Amino acid sequence: MLEKVRNYIERLISLYERERQRADSLAEELNSSRETVQALKEQIAELNRQIDNQKLASAFGGSSDSREAKDRMTKLIKEIDRCIALLEA
Repeated sequence: MLEKVRNYIERLISLYERERQRADSLAEELNSSRETVQALKEQIAELNRQIDNQKLASAFGGSSDSREAKDRMTKLIKEIDRCIALLEA
């Protein structure tokens, strides 16, 4: 009978160790997945910023050349400032 209890305890310990290793493995996989998700979210945000910049550049000149779009935006801002100054006078 004592031998039977000993066998059950050994089996229980073996099952515990196996489940603990599985839990550790799953925890590592979860952390890895979270890191991947975070990296992909950052990539999506960056791509969305690039899309917005392209849309803005296209809206201000139909050109994808960012320097040309910046120059055009600067001219528009100066013209708006001039109009505001004339309205305030």
